[in-house]
Amino acid sequence: MKFRPCIDIHNGKVKQIVGGSLKDAGDQAAENFVSSQDAAFYARLYQSCGLSGGHIILLNPPSSDYYEATLRQALLALQAWPGGMQVGGGITAENAETFLNAGASHVIVTSYVFRNGRISWENLEKLTAAAGREHLVLDLSCRKKDGRYYIVTDRWQTFTDVVLDAAVLRELSSLCSEFLIHAVDVEGKASGIETELVRLLSKLDCFPVTYAGGVGSYQDLRLLKEEGRNRLDVTIGSALDLFGGPLEFQKVLDICG
Repeated sequence: MKFRPCIDIHNGKVKQIVGGSLKDAGDQAAENFVSSQDAAFYARLYQSCGLSGGHIILLNPPSSDYYEATLRQALLALQAWPGGMQVGGGITAENAETFLNAGASHVIVTSYVFRNGRISWENLEKLTAAAGREHLVLDLSCRKKDGRYYIVTDRWQTFTDVVLDAAVLRELSSLCSEFLIHAVDVEGKASGIETELVRLLSKLDCFPVTYAGGVGSYQDLRLLKEEGRNRLDVTIGSALDLFGGPLEFQKVLDICG
């Protein structure tokens, strides 16, 4: 199980937020942590630890008054470690190449691929053509409804009609290089992992999947490793001491390793 670091940027600052609280209206979010350091600081830290494959996430939409400030922070991080991190948030076929040229190893996409509650195969094909399958990560973040996990978009506010199950995972895995999956209902709450979701994701043999959401203790981390059959990577935000949480960065790396 590999640790994948994160840099979440909102209103031009590196933050950790409560996942389901993000609102485009007024650029609001319930904050767990606001860093005094810029995004480049974290990129250099992760580089010094050899933690490639982490995620830079722009949490403001392009329509936001804060988008340019958030974008500047993302570009600073990419420049600090060219080729070392992935980037997501507002990615389209039109701007994917720009982020790759700026130093992103991969682009992470959700909303552009899911339109009107369904998978837009046309947009997915456009993205594959623009970025290349080897540079494309699908964020299949999900929330539970009526006992099933549904993919959510638009900063995790909109339910699609797409149930996250083994068949969907296998179908989409042929069109991208890996998945990033947030368990949105526990994201930013450090309240424990979504064990049922972890077991589902562990069925994807030999395909990179990064799980995010709910890790709040070392026991959560060990449980994720066990229930995920050591097949899933993990990212931790609010619970990490880098972002004001109780989990020591080095001990997390030791457990993952």
